[in-house]
Amino acid sequence: MAWQVKFAILVLIWGSSFLFMKVGLEAMTPIQIATMRVLTGMVVVLALLAMTGGRLPTTWRVWRHMIVIGFFLSAFPFTLFAISETRVSSALAGIGNSTTPIATVLATMVLIPNARTSTRKIVAVLIGFVGVILIAQPWTVAERPDLVGFAMAVVGGASYGVGWTYYHRFLSGADLGGLSQPAAVLVVGAGFLVPASLVVWWLDRGHQATPWATHGTANGFQAWLPLLAVIALGALGTGLAFMFQYDVVRAAGPVVGSTITYLIPIVSVLLGTLVLGEHLSWSAVAGFVVVLGAALVINAPERRAESEPVASA
Repeated sequence: MAWQVKFAILVLIWGSSFLFMKVGLEAMTPIQIATMRVLTGMVVVLALLAMTGGRLPTTWRVWRHMIVIGFFLSAFPFTLFAISETRVSSALAGIGNSTTPIATVLATMVLIPNARTSTRKIVAVLIGFVGVILIAQPWTVAERPDLVGFAMAVVGGASYGVGWTYYHRFLSGADLGGLSQPAAVLVVGAGFLVPASLVVWWLDRGHQATPWATHGTANGFQAWLPLLAVIALGALGTGLAFMFQYDVVRAAGPVVGSTITYLIPIVSVLLGTLVLGEHLSWSAVAGFVVVLGAALVINAPERRAESEPVASA
């Protein structure tokens, strides 16, 4: 399969993940969705890892950092996005995901102080914040989204930026190979979410008979639709997508691979509007365009000095 096909499939899979979460909430709690997502994805990635002859990291040096990385790349954002969609639309939650490049710049300034951050990127970050304010619309009460729900989506998107920056700071020189890194991320995510889901169930056991009990009154096939949506979210959006992302970056390079970040919220907005009938205000659309433009500027390659020789292949 050509990398261009995998790229298109990856955009559709990750863009539809917000729709899957919204459907899953019809019968499952946010912590159930996050836990089932990471467990299903972990099974898929571990199976692919075994099929390709790979293995999980074996040293404590790697695992102690993977605990932090796995938290910020799986357990924390998966939970936040699911909770946010109990308060805001799937389209708006997808827009929150577009703040990842902005958070990456800020995390780099904190975690990698020796890294040079250009004035262009700092200005883009400030413009990105203006876009977030436009989406939140704090000046109005009638049309603005639920600020807590939108903030959760923004923090969820920012979590990816923190996690990848931490990985670059502490494990960029570690040769984990193939699917070892994403498999370790999901194993750590399961280590956080399984105990958390049991604690949440124990505290709410008066309303939930078992940790896996669902809610809702739908019968027949409709009762299975939320469950199927979450299984697809885990197997496709968290399992198969990791493999496709690795193949795309390997074949086309990290610059092309990073453009997926811009297309994911576009797909989530389209699906939320067309499938779920969600509505976005003009201010939210304008803010999304501003945030997207800021992300493009942040990820644009730096210009080389004219005196710098161009390396040949």
